[in-house]
Amino acid sequence: MSRLTSHSMTRRRFMKATGLTALYWGMAKATRTMASSDKPNILFIAIDDLNDWVGCLGGHPDVKTPNLDRLAQRGVLFTNAHCAAPACNPSRAALMTGIRPSTSGIYSNHQPWRDSPVLKDAKTLPQHFMDHGYQALGSGKIYHGRFPDPPSWQTYWPSQQNNKPADPMPENLPLNGIPDTRHFDWGPVHADKEDMGDWKVAEWVSGQLNKKHTRPFFLACGFYRPHLPWYVPQKYFDLYPLDEISLPQVNENDHDDIPEAGVEMARTGDHKNVTGHQQWRRAVQAYLASISFVDDCVGRVVEALDASMHKDHTILVLWSDHGWHLGEKLHWRKFALWEEATHNVLMFVAPGVTKAGGRCDAPVSLMDVYPTLSQLAGCPVPAVLEGNSLIPLLKNPDTDWDEPALTTHKYNNHSVRSREWRYTRYADGSEELYHHPSDPMEWTNLAAKPEYKAIKKRLELALPKSNAEPI
Repeated sequence: MSRLTSHSMTRRRFMKATGLTALYWGMAKATRTMASSDKPNILFIAIDDLNDWVGCLGGHPDVKTPNLDRLAQRGVLFTNAHCAAPACNPSRAALMTGIRPSTSGIYSNHQPWRDSPVLKDAKTLPQHFMDHGYQALGSGKIYHGRFPDPPSWQTYWPSQQNNKPADPMPENLPLNGIPDTRHFDWGPVHADKEDMGDWKVAEWVSGQLNKKHTRPFFLACGFYRPHLPWYVPQKYFDLYPLDEISLPQVNENDHDDIPEAGVEMARTGDHKNVTGHQQWRRAVQAYLASISFVDDCVGRVVEALDASMHKDHTILVLWSDHGWHLGEKLHWRKFALWEEATHNVLMFVAPGVTKAGGRCDAPVSLMDVYPTLSQLAGCPVPAVLEGNSLIPLLKNPDTDWDEPALTTHKYNNHSVRSREWRYTRYADGSEELYHHPSDPMEWTNLAAKPEYKAIKKRLELALPKSNAEPI
């Protein structure tokens, strides 16, 4: 039996066990009937490197994200969403194909994902929609920059090969004074927001929303910020006075109970550089400024949707590809299996399905986006997909949901997130276990305590049964 067939059987068993089977297939039939003559449009907004530092998720007390917060109020916000991988390329390849890193062998940013034998001929999400009568258009960062996958699109701006319009660059780099760190830099750029690549993406997407289309559209909008370097106009830095910045909570002894495999993932050198150059407060300020800039970009696109003829007939999904550390667990960037790296933003607005103000704390995954959009649009859900349709939760965010979220970083390192627990097993068999209600910062590793053996046993059922070798 193949891994993909095994997963499909697991999904069916899960739906039957939770009593969702009738609801799932009943809604699928109703959606297909509705969509056969009048398919909804899809507005697909991706944000790079955005953690839970948005107002509606409460991840940072100082952040100002009015547009994201208003958008979250229009539909369902998933407060416990997690990425398939804490790195751009494997996360996006997994979401866009519906196939996990442990199945495809795509674990890092340098791997051309179409070179995977499993993904070589995989139907990406926009290709799937094109096969069912949609036009696929996009701009900005949807796939990792080096691997844009032109066959996924009929129209792309700036081009099928170039997914990112250039930003103005400041002079006298690095701005933060930390040498030899390449794009690990931050500071204001002397430019207007209209000069920034992300704003140009927002304008192009807004222009598409203003047009009349002869077919339903799958319109992708990918924003690069808050990816490094954090260069955005001065006005966004002015929103966050330096002396009022709140720093993340840090336990200086955090690594004492973490296995060696976990410590090796932590970028302690980054933390020493940032603190040694007295840049921690400025780094947090710059990350917050970059978030507020991209919040403006999101607002521009949503404003265009609301002013368009497509407003009431467009499903909107907004997601970030993974989280980001700014010193938590003495780590910076993503590339780890702790909460700040795996937790991402995910929200849906689906006319006729979602209700305003929905919040769902069930553990969900970016792997669930492909099957959810397919079913919402009345398209068949491919059997190879390794996620679950979220439609039951879109209809009722309080629906019972016991399926945990799985994140993979590099070969055979996995973390399982349930409502209350995070369980991580590394390739060498070492473990971490955290109880989130009592330990939200993941400071106390409970994995070695015998009283938690049954909890680990339950969570490890979500681990992949096999792991594809890296390509």
